[in-house]
Amino acid sequence: MLETSAESPAPVRVVSEALKEYVDRLGAIWIEGEISEINERTGMAFMRLRDTSVDMSLSVMCHRTVLAPVSPLPQNARVVILAKVSFYTKNGTLSLSAREIRQVGIGELLARLEHLKQLLAAEGLFAHELKKALPLLPNKVGLICGRNSAAEKDVVENARRRWPAVQFEIREVAVQGAAAVIEVSAALRELEANPEVDVIIITRGGGSFEDLLPFSDEGLVRLAASCETPIVSAIGHEQDAPLLDLVADVRASTPTDAAKMVVPDIAAEFAMIEQFRARGYRRMAGLVNTEIERIASLRERPVLRDPFVLISSRAEVIENLRDRSHRSTSHALKSAAETLVHTLARLRSLSPQSTLDRGYAVVQRGDGTIARNSRELSIGENLSVRLAKGSIGTTVTTTSTDSGE
Repeated sequence: MLETSAESPAPVRVVSEALKEYVDRLGAIWIEGEISEINERTGMAFMRLRDTSVDMSLSVMCHRTVLAPVSPLPQNARVVILAKVSFYTKNGTLSLSAREIRQVGIGELLARLEHLKQLLAAEGLFAHELKKALPLLPNKVGLICGRNSAAEKDVVENARRRWPAVQFEIREVAVQGAAAVIEVSAALRELEANPEVDVIIITRGGGSFEDLLPFSDEGLVRLAASCETPIVSAIGHEQDAPLLDLVADVRASTPTDAAKMVVPDIAAEFAMIEQFRARGYRRMAGLVNTEIERIASLRERPVLRDPFVLISSRAEVIENLRDRSHRSTSHALKSAAETLVHTLARLRSLSPQSTLDRGYAVVQRGDGTIARNSRELSIGENLSVRLAKGSIGTTVTTTSTDSGE
């Protein structure tokens, strides 16, 4: 590790040599990418190995004998290279010295796509619950397509044929090759950030499996899944199925089909409005006729012919209820009076006063208790005798017991 400071900086030479030493320790590594250009001269081959997801490439050189087993490579061929990384201290550049080159076959690409498809499905990126509904009439339609492509013309012409006032925000990009993923992703981010764009169409015509590979790129698919604006995918033909179709909110089989999905047909809308107007008229006419018939029926009712019928019939009911109430109240009062007389008679028969009225008296001692037994009294004790009317005081002079005891 270099020890440097502002006072003792390291020379460029020292830094370059340190970088070379570090890179040399890396050893041979396997790298995957896309061949963007090949130049062969004097027994050597010089290539640019490009990453399809970002704007980045590396220089690769090798002997022609290393390239021979896979030569000739098709344009934008996807390869896997075993290479040794080298750092040149004179100009400060990195290069890769290839030792083995393998072209990635379609079978391997299909296997990778299937694995990526299962991975994204497990994460829920294809879930139906995440699909967003298309707007009925978008303010602006974002369109990502190839430069001067037939797909662009199909979308624009069919959309304007259906709705002449539709507005487009068009981004022409590379739709195949090394730059496709980068340019499509940049256009998608730009349209997603535009608040006037209500729906985005990503389209291109048919092509080979390799031509459609950019639309199965993991970075592009994840970007589309994160967009809040609804996306319509119209890639290739019906039998083509890039991963972008699965993550898009709507999949269209053709660019023309995409145009039909994003804007309504103005003729059909006018016809529908006319149908709704006719239905509304029939509905309102039916309601009015129903109400007219109801009013006529109400006018035929007896209560409307003679409004006093309701009052007179209710008066008879009230009169009957009043008579019933009077009879019921009179009966209840009479019954209560008889009950009160009987209760009063019983009360009087049980009253101590009635006993006194028959000639009996109540003898009370000085403490107010009733004297019941002569044995409990003593000579000279003062007593109070209560009569039917009034009371008298007396003194015990003699006592005697009942002859029956």
